[in-house]
Amino acid sequence: MLLATQTLELLFAQLGLDNDELSMKRFISQHKLDAGVLLFEAPFWNNSQAMFLKESIYEDADWAEVIDHLDAMLR
Repeated sequence: MLLATQTLELLFAQLGLDNDELSMKRFISQHKLDAGVLLFEAPFWNNSQAMFLKESIYEDADWAEVIDHLDAMLR
């Protein structure tokens, strides 16, 4: 069984965001999460992005690890 290795670049693309290094750094510097706010509850996601993040975390999908990494970067 092959396990897909998800990356931050692929996550940004999956979310419909620019995924070059400069764009990702810019997004992370411009968007911060307050303590107690779950990643998918952040006001900067559209409905489909928030649903993807929420489902991926709750289902412990292949994306969960890289989503956790993004969460940490936004804190």
